Amino acid sequence: MASDPVLTNPGLYRVVMENERVRVLEYRDAPGDRTAPHGHPDSVMVTLSSIRRRLVAGGQEAEVELDSGVVRWLASQEHSGENIGDSDTHAIFVELKEPARSVDSGPGQDRLGPSTR
Repeated sequence: MASDPVLTNPGLYRVVMENERVRVLEYRDAPGDRTAPHGHPDSVMVTLSSIRRRLVAGGQEAEVELDSGVVRWLASQEHSGENIGDSDTHAIFVELKEPARSVDSGPGQDRLGPSTR
């Protein structure tokens, strides 16, 4: 897994809670802000603002646009990102510490960015 986003992007990510099962991160940025390459374990993402981002990893690029109040599954992945919207981004990530199950590697799990399942 790539570097911890709290270490690679300390001005954008912060730990708000952690125990033996989960770590909860808060993410905030402004239009034009970019993240250094970093990794996320399997996580649940909650948007507290609308989001418009470009994610890049391994030759793939995806644009993600989500409204405020959306909850999405984020399969384990490494990427860098950029706020391509015209407003600040605010989101919460609930990172799971248990290893991913083999059933989690089904169709759609290699997708960059969040998914609905």
